[in-house]
Amino acid sequence: MIVPSRAFLESLLFEAIAAVQPAQCLAAHLPPMPKGRLIVLAAGKAASSMTEAAEVHYEKEWRADPSRVTGVAVTRHGYGRPTRHIQTVTAGHPMPDDDGLDATSMALDYAARAGRDDLVLVLLSGGASANWVAPASLLTLQDKQAVTLALLRSGASISEINTVRKHLSRIKGGRLAVLAQPAKVVTLAISDVPHDDPAVIGSGPTVPDPTTLDDARAIIGRYGLSLPPGVSRVLADPASESPKPSDSAFEQMGYHVVARAEDALRAAVPLLTQAGYEVIDLGAQIEGEARDVAAQQAQMALDLKAQGRRAVILSGGELTVTIRGHGKGGPNQEFALALAIALQGEGGICAIAADTDGTDGGMGDASDPAGAVIDAATLQRARSLGLDPAAFLADNDSGGFFAQIGGLMVTGPTYTNVNDFRAIVVDTA
Repeated sequence: MIVPSRAFLESLLFEAIAAVQPAQCLAAHLPPMPKGRLIVLAAGKAASSMTEAAEVHYEKEWRADPSRVTGVAVTRHGYGRPTRHIQTVTAGHPMPDDDGLDATSMALDYAARAGRDDLVLVLLSGGASANWVAPASLLTLQDKQAVTLALLRSGASISEINTVRKHLSRIKGGRLAVLAQPAKVVTLAISDVPHDDPAVIGSGPTVPDPTTLDDARAIIGRYGLSLPPGVSRVLADPASESPKPSDSAFEQMGYHVVARAEDALRAAVPLLTQAGYEVIDLGAQIEGEARDVAAQQAQMALDLKAQGRRAVILSGGELTVTIRGHGKGGPNQEFALALAIALQGEGGICAIAADTDGTDGGMGDASDPAGAVIDAATLQRARSLGLDPAAFLADNDSGGFFAQIGGLMVTGPTYTNVNDFRAIVVDTA
């Protein structure tokens, strides 16, 4: 039986990441230089790399006068790139911090000063919801941090999390576009959410918001969240409702998704077909509890093995983890641990599960692992060290588990983000 090496699994991930780099996907969508100023406002894990690519494009293709190019990019700590004309600020993610607060204030000021001949170019990517933090009146940064922590621990989907965020903010949920009037606003986004919904990517700062205050309150009730008193007051105030499609601000708005999870999955296919594998692409819209999705995909892999098929199950999307324990590790690491347990050491099956942004869970360190790799010997290695995989899973400590057996996938910052990439490789004798 020929089993792929870890290097092969890693090559799939790196090929996927390369396909969704801003340098590869952004230039074709950048609008012409405006009559007035080009105001670049960027946020998210790809914000600085998108800004870097935009600067190169406007200098090369438009010979842009640097005095007409301005703005600010805010990205996760450790994800800054060497931009030349547009300031890059690094800030907290997933927990918003003072650096993000200051950078967002700068972005709001740029938008408020934009004129009719200016173009506000918004470069958006996953992580923007944490990087752009502008608490609604009555709320503090500490209130927003408490909301973020409660939502992340609840198991709520990214759409639900952002519904709440949008109603507690002065920049999210279309408010940036409203503030930038009368300037034209063009948003270019690298999508990290299932279905690539502009109202969910980065909490939709430049598009009308289809969700309501009632929706936000219902989500808080559904998960039984205990939040600061100011949150309830803001969500009870009709003035906190987000802008809707009838608002004239959206008449001058353009929006394009320049890279998405499907692009990353597609990029891995040639490597797999060249290696003689049948590709079973489940798509990039997978959502759900990480351990439940792992159990489902483990059964698929076992069925393929029983049928004698040499195949790879590809999937993307955004999984969630309901925190019940005290361990560490994000959705991809938990998926990998649950997958290993469900496979029970079945020979010829190995897998990689990682976040394309280079960090899976964690609390903001750029060296956080991207995910994990498993194979038929994963459980054997654990037991030889006296480790109980099921106990680690129960404690949500997939990160601790893989740290001890050597299964962590560490990429460092990737400067892009289209969310999860998972490949389960099934070989036969």
